[in-house]
Amino acid sequence: MSNPVLVEVTRGALVESRHRGMIAVVDCDGGLVYSAGDIEAAVFPRSACKAIQALSVVESGAADFYGFTDREIALSSSSHSGEDAHIVLAQAMLEKAGRSVADLECGAHWSSDQTTLIHQARTMDHPNALCNNCSGKHAGFICSCCHQDIDPRGYVGYDHPLQRELRATMEDVTGAVVGADTCGTDGCSIPTYAVPLRALAHGFAKLATGNGLGTVRAAAGKRILSACMAEPFYVAGTGRACTELMALAPGRLYAKTGAEGVFCAAIPEKGIGIALKCEDGTTRAAEAMVAAVLSRYFDGDIAEALRGRAKTVMKNWNGITVGEVRAVLPA
Repeated sequence: MSNPVLVEVTRGALVESRHRGMIAVVDCDGGLVYSAGDIEAAVFPRSACKAIQALSVVESGAADFYGFTDREIALSSSSHSGEDAHIVLAQAMLEKAGRSVADLECGAHWSSDQTTLIHQARTMDHPNALCNNCSGKHAGFICSCCHQDIDPRGYVGYDHPLQRELRATMEDVTGAVVGADTCGTDGCSIPTYAVPLRALAHGFAKLATGNGLGTVRAAAGKRILSACMAEPFYVAGTGRACTELMALAPGRLYAKTGAEGVFCAAIPEKGIGIALKCEDGTTRAAEAMVAAVLSRYFDGDIAEALRGRAKTVMKNWNGITVGEVRAVLPA
């Protein structure tokens, strides 16, 4: 099946580039609300499924034991920009469990926020693992292990008890079967599992509503999404799409990006989950796609603001308008 063009990039009066992709919008009962492209195709959700991965820190009791607020829970579900506030909070989470940056197994990279990056480059010889965009998630993993008396060493490994738990969680939430044959390695070294796009969207509808989940998991899912919506800066950061999308509709909209053009979202009041992928992995296209899809389920100023993000002006280095990135979703 050939996926449709969902985003066009113009220069002058001509279309310069086109991005194909697929979109699934699913209700909490698994009913298809909207689709485009091959939604049964398996995709690696990458960081877009971090809310599912964060269930462990809440369900295990670690979040309550260590006194985590919405900020810590949001950071446990984040792909943060490595700004100072993110780094400080990730370190504080580890310290509550008696651990440190030395226990992180996510690797290290510089901040993705340009201002922070310049400051880091001027003041640090090299970044540490707290700067990694996944350090909050990994701090949550370590806290979950410590609270359950599981040795966190090697927690990124496929056979570690934590990863076995996360596999079972992914299967329960999405309904997809995952294992070695659908497994890849994510940028932060943990296993990542390819699942059908439709199943991923259904999983986020279940998290948003609690339908189809056990009592404990339903409560944990709602708590995680609520924390992210309450503290969107700690899910991403300054100028980031996830943060800005959730800020447009406080407490009403959850959105989380993943690498290679993936986005997941949920609108709890509508009982729907959304999953999409830009086929060529381009972030600009995925951001236009998710804004356009979300705009269908709001009205008034929120819908208008979302439509604005689905059609953005491109300017060159002299500030001259040269074209636009625009979603062209089918009806």
